[in-house]
Amino acid sequence: MTNADRGKNYVLSVVASYWFVSISMVYLNKYLMNGNELSAPLFVTWYQCVVTCAIIYWCSAKGEKVRAAGNKMMEKSGGKPGFFEKFPVIRMDFEVAKQIMPLSVIFVGMITFNNLCLKYVEVSFYNVARSLTICFNVAFTYFMLGRTTSNRTLMTLVIVIWGFFVGTQGEVNFSFVGTFCGIMSSAFVSLNSVFTERVLPVVQRDKWRLSYLNNANACALFLPLILVFESGKLADNAETLLSPSFWVGMTAAGVFGFLIGIVTVMQIEATSPLTHNISGTAKAAVQSVLAFYIWGNEATAGACAGIFLVLFGSGLYAYIKMREREEEQAAARYAAAPQAEEDGMGGRKNAVGQ
Repeated sequence: MTNADRGKNYVLSVVASYWFVSISMVYLNKYLMNGNELSAPLFVTWYQCVVTCAIIYWCSAKGEKVRAAGNKMMEKSGGKPGFFEKFPVIRMDFEVAKQIMPLSVIFVGMITFNNLCLKYVEVSFYNVARSLTICFNVAFTYFMLGRTTSNRTLMTLVIVIWGFFVGTQGEVNFSFVGTFCGIMSSAFVSLNSVFTERVLPVVQRDKWRLSYLNNANACALFLPLILVFESGKLADNAETLLSPSFWVGMTAAGVFGFLIGIVTVMQIEATSPLTHNISGTAKAAVQSVLAFYIWGNEATAGACAGIFLVLFGSGLYAYIKMREREEEQAAARYAAAPQAEEDGMGGRKNAVGQ
């Protein structure tokens, strides 16, 4: 097998892993939200945060052991540091945790409304219900960061909004509560992106450390909410809480929630940000189509048209944003070239003068 073949196989395996983890996570969360007797979305979401914290802490401890063992693992991997060798040391820092608390509040809102949306809407409608994220991105970047958006990008938002309303009209088992939660989830996803960028310097731009502290904060924030809104449900469903299969499903969902971050980064690194967005759009289409069969959702013409418009608009948005970024980078390089040339000429003149 040639190096080119190995490269292609690696890319295919990474993309397949991203699809598998992402689709499995959505389907498993749907089952946990309303596929069993325990209807406690806050408790389910809290446990997923606990699992994420536990995995990150374990990876940190494992990384310290591997690094302490010396260079044996490095030699086996051909001199390249493996996943654990590169994993940072994670410690609970209450001062830093306090500084990122605003992000954690937004994070709790994001994952809570996301799971509530999944609880009340059909899986096939899930992508449509949460399709307004890019619209909120544009709004928040303008009002909070003062950044404007090009007209061609705004046109893609029109397509997405059109798809949202077409899909809403075409949905047979329409849920106002679920759709509202989807809209709120989209808003919190956008806010999460803005606030994440703001607090990254607090953790030296270490995303693993941020993820650990953010999830630890979320675990604490969820506890009073669970106590107020779901303590009665948990007491009434003690039998379910003693079921091993329930905890296997809960833990699996938490593991998938952790893995989605890893496979997302792997897919971006193995391909490109644009290809990642295209892959995500195609994955969403397959996820919706599979939902019609697996969950028995009715595929009306309006529902299918809404899904198509939303995914087409989102994909076009990603493509245009990528092109605009490339144009900005090219313009910056072009502007820097004359200055570099002048500096070079100045250096040569000084050398001649000496």
